[in-house]
Amino acid sequence: MNALAPNDRVSKVPEVTLGFWILKILATTLGETGGDAVTMSMGLGYLAGTAIFAVLFAVAVAYQIRSERFHPAVYWTTIVATTTVGTTLADFADRSLGIGYAGGTSLLFALLAASLVVWYRSMGSVSIESIVSPKAEAFYWTTIMFSQTLGTALGDWMADDAGLGYAGSALLFGGCLAAIAAAYYLTRVSRTALFWAAFVLTRPLGAVVGDFLDKPVAKGGLELSRFGASAALLGAMLVFLLLSSQRPAAQAH
Repeated sequence: MNALAPNDRVSKVPEVTLGFWILKILATTLGETGGDAVTMSMGLGYLAGTAIFAVLFAVAVAYQIRSERFHPAVYWTTIVATTTVGTTLADFADRSLGIGYAGGTSLLFALLAASLVVWYRSMGSVSIESIVSPKAEAFYWTTIMFSQTLGTALGDWMADDAGLGYAGSALLFGGCLAAIAAAYYLTRVSRTALFWAAFVLTRPLGAVVGDFLDKPVAKGGLELSRFGASAALLGAMLVFLLLSSQRPAAQAH
């Protein structure tokens, strides 16, 4: 059997469908409750939590890149790893280092933008359908890492410093995502730009929903067990993965 030519290689990231976005929001919410469970409920602190999840992230990304084809379980495990380390890293920078939510958000936005620019100049495209090589995957996961960390800082900034609370912030980010969906169906705005805008904004939405689930009632949360909420979210992801059929992005057309 002849090897596939470079242009015929199949992407190892999933086709973007409604199911993709549902899983993304579940994963980002799980990242928030799971990260808080380790750093707060277990009392390990932000630095130790970041170190633990950074190792898990590195292992997951390495496995994902070395895989020869798309594996939904591997892909979404890696996504969850980025959300948990993004949660603990953002909290460490914002709170332990004293950068603050505004400072952390600004720094991470700059890093995200730089990652996309370097990726585009190096590969010629940041479309998910172009992710068919280890180099492109490395750029993809680096960009996702920055976006997940940015989302945590942005969500905390809106909910706490901006005074919107968890419900108000969820409505804000949900409204922004609805506007992106409308632009997708009603305009000719770059689909790649809309994808990354939605990808970034689903993270703060998941962050504020996660905080709403596990933060104290006095602060506007439900004060649910972080471990229980994380288990429920993980269970929902597993059920959805079993019931849904995901294809690689390169097979979408």
